[in-house]
Amino acid sequence: QVQLVESGGGLVQAGGSLRLSCAASGGTFSRYNMGWFRQAPGKERQFVAAISWSRNNIYYLDSVKGRFTISRDNAKNTVYLQMNGLKPEDTAVYYCGALDTHSGTVGYTSPSLYNYWGQGTQVTVSS
Repeated sequence: QVQLVESGGGLVQAGGSLRLSCAASGGTFSRYNMGWFRQAPGKERQFVAAISWSRNNIYYLDSVKGRFTISRDNAKNTVYLQMNGLKPEDTAVYYCGALDTHSGTVGYTSPSLYNYWGQGTQVTVSS
């Protein structure tokens, strides 16, 4: 059983930056591909970014390319999301998810593929 804890959210003005962290425990972190998703009120959970266990494969939602950067430190069991140039439309609860590479699933962008989730951290961008 893997536990995920997100941190780093907050209130920021448009154009500002935040760095989200997701600390994992209870499993072999390097076994999991990791993803960041977000969910705004009344909307479905949306893929934001994902990184493979080896860091060889990285994917982004088109609207965050060039502004957000996903990274991971397998020695620290932590995945990060550096968010620059934030916009009001980035406002949401941000969740990290862990996708077991041993599950045989293909893909990164669907929430249904992920085996474990954190509790989320609120990001609010004011205009």
